[in-house]
Amino acid sequence: MPGEDVRTLRVMTYNLRGLRQEVDALVDVVRTARPDVLAVQEPPRRLRGRWQLRRFAARTGMRVAVAGGGARTTALLVAPHRSVHDAHALRLPWRPGLTRRGAATARVDGVRVVVVHLGLRADERARHVALVSGLLAARRDADAPVLVAGDLNERPGGPSWATLLSAAGGLQDAATTAGADHPTYPADAPRVRIDVVLVDARMTVRGARVPDDAPVGVASDHRPLVVEVALPAA
Repeated sequence: MPGEDVRTLRVMTYNLRGLRQEVDALVDVVRTARPDVLAVQEPPRRLRGRWQLRRFAARTGMRVAVAGGGARTTALLVAPHRSVHDAHALRLPWRPGLTRRGAATARVDGVRVVVVHLGLRADERARHVALVSGLLAARRDADAPVLVAGDLNERPGGPSWATLLSAAGGLQDAATTAGADHPTYPADAPRVRIDVVLVDARMTVRGARVPDDAPVGVASDHRPLVVEVALPAA
């Protein structure tokens, strides 16, 4: 079962590459990490996609909170003992020739979680992060700390990072805060970190790590990032 301390939220962001690689290895990586929240990029899609994701969630001891529809290149899985409210997808603007993208969001134990998977083109990333930042501003509640997780397809210090870090009154890069700014891509010989968990100041970062055990190198083309944050006092 994921973390026993209900005041600590363990968040894992992971590009599943459509479950096209070693699914058993993916299951092993997630089960070993025991996340409370799994921010998914590249979930399986098409006709069998939702069924495949539900089956994957069941194998990892989680449930699907957001998938399909406007979420497109993202999904959100949550541990059974965590509360989920206001779960929905955000469809992002699309231009012919590019991948249709979206974002997934929900309040998990009072935390506004947003999952993103940005594109390969800088102009598209700029449009999408502006919309996500606007969503965070519009939905910001005094009692709802914000957490953004995902694959930015951009190196630290890039414009997408800057825009998201300034969103919702200011966010912090959990991996850097915890001294775990390790590369996540490509999985077999990682050179850059393009995967992030960003949290606002109302949550304390207790730890972060990029798993490097054997299944991680073959399960996907990304390594996951796992972060633990302390929830604000109720």
